[in-house]
Amino acid sequence: MEIPVYTLDSFTNLPFKGNPAAISHISACLHSSQIFIFARQIVSAEMNLSETAFITRINPSDSFTTGSRFRLRWFTPTTEVDLCSHATLASAAVLFQHIKNVNPTLVFETKSGDLCVTQKEEGYIMDFPLNPPTRVDPNDFKDTIKAAVGHLPVQEVLFCYNTKKLLIRLADSCDISALTDLKVDTVALENTERSGRFCAVIVTMKGSPDCQPRYDFYSRDFSPWVGVPEDPVTGSNHTILGSYWSEKLGKKKMLAYQCSSRGGELELELRDDGRINIAGQAITILQGTIKL
Repeated sequence: MEIPVYTLDSFTNLPFKGNPAAISHISACLHSSQIFIFARQIVSAEMNLSETAFITRINPSDSFTTGSRFRLRWFTPTTEVDLCSHATLASAAVLFQHIKNVNPTLVFETKSGDLCVTQKEEGYIMDFPLNPPTRVDPNDFKDTIKAAVGHLPVQEVLFCYNTKKLLIRLADSCDISALTDLKVDTVALENTERSGRFCAVIVTMKGSPDCQPRYDFYSRDFSPWVGVPEDPVTGSNHTILGSYWSEKLGKKKMLAYQCSSRGGELELELRDDGRINIAGQAITILQGTIKL
């Protein structure tokens, strides 16, 4: 069996920046196969990227060119995840750029509900659910906080129960270098939490008005619990970060930067219906075929 595969870098217009994702579109007749569900996990491990996404047709009479509604699932090298933004962005880019889908907006049925992606000039706008975090007692997570940020001053700690992600905000007294130079032992980090309470740690800080471009906030993501020591650019995190920083900054529109070694930029807009628009670009790096 042969399946097409693409690798795209999301949240960037430059190759080898942003967050890479592998994307494959699969015929509907294979979607219900339990054997193929297993094969999907094998392909994800072989691609060895933070996420590999699989697009399948819902209506057998649709084609990938004419259909506007598809099913989408995401896999890390070790497990399936409930929400992934950069692989959703890359999936839409494959359908629009390579398959020449004729619709202005695509809808993906996912474990997190319907996700819409609309073409916008050179990029794409994704309609995602908002996931507000809740303030928690840092003492309940002290070992994890120490493993993540060491002795850096922490201003606030929050937890998102919807996504099982811990959010650590560094103090405003920290320079951006405190975040960019942060060295995290992700094995030690993973060992601080074995109960399954959370699947990722997000470290964030407020943007500086003296820096250009003028980003509203910065972040990094560490997810060793799902096989991703550091995720380069994590759009799904910004469903949490967008909610948090919108309240703190009093802004609906924000520009965010995830400052991993690859780096990526995200445009955010909180909507009145309680959802968030996440906009970005994607560029194709590889196109080929996997033989199973």
